[in-house]
Parts: sequence; structure tokens; C-alpha cells
Amino acid sequence: MSRRVLHDGHMGHMSDPLPRLRRVIRFEAISYLALLGIGMPIHYGLHQRWSSWVFGMVHGLLFLLLIWMLLRARFERDWPAARLWRIFWISWVPFWPLRLDREVRAWIAATPPR
Repeated sequence: MSRRVLHDGHMGHMSDPLPRLRRVIRFEAISYLALLGIGMPIHYGLHQRWSSWVFGMVHGLLFLLLIWMLLRARFERDWPAARLWRIFWISWVPFWPLRLDREVRAWIAATPPR
């Protein structure tokens, strides 16, 4: 992925972890719902073990990416730890991260540019 350099030498929005964090939150939430709503019924209903492995692997990788993006938001954009812990714990509950999207969008908008 290319990075855009602004005329004053600062990196553009492509290096900003906050919009990426918002996307990762949504993708991780959708993968969790897919694991619970598609992978598990196929695993237990049709006795196809591969489904929970595939959906679980995708969700696990996205969860690790979520943790990485939360750390970047903390150290690169100085987001409060309480906010990041809230996002982390909410990610464990189905549907809640999708409901949190409006707040995350507002937090991003309220964060001063670098």
C-alpha cells in the first residue's frame, strides 16, 4: 500500500492508524458473527470440522490485528487507555462492536491531526 506524503513532509491519512482501526473493528466483528453463525452450525450440525477451523483462523488473525491497531492508536495517536480497553472488551460480545461504530467515528473526528 502506498503512502502519501504531503507537501510539508508529513504523512497523509494513509499512515494514520485510526481509520484502519475502525475498519478492523468492523471486520473483526463480522468475522466473529460468521464464526458463530456459519462456522459453528456447519461444524456441529453437519459435522464438518473444517468450518470452525477456517472461520476461527480468520477471526483469530483479525483479532490479533485489532490488538495491534489498538496499540498503534495508543502509542501513535495517544488515545486514552480506558477507551482502548472498552473497544477490546466490547469486541468479545457479538454485535456490540458494530453498535460502537458511531462512537468510534466520533472519537476519530475529535482526535486532533498529527
